[in-house]
Amino acid sequence: MANHKSALKRIRSNETKRLRNKYQHKTTRNAVRKLRAITDKKEAEGMLSSVASMLDKLAKNNVIHKNKAANLKSKLAKHVAAL
Repeated sequence: MANHKSALKRIRSNETKRLRNKYQHKTTRNAVRKLRAITDKKEAEGMLSSVASMLDKLAKNNVIHKNKAANLKSKLAKHVAAL
């Protein structure tokens, strides 16, 4: 168990951040899955920008690697273009 006040606070804040990251990551994964399932091009184009934004935010906060975000965005853009 931690002995310092700052260490106790760090434990609390780390847990809060972990839960937020987990929620945002899962939400983004579900959005990517939903975008891949869409067959209507107009709807997919509208959703692509919001999903790309979500991926950029995860990469900015180091929840996922920036190259993984770039690869996902590229593949999704190719998918939408092929519809």
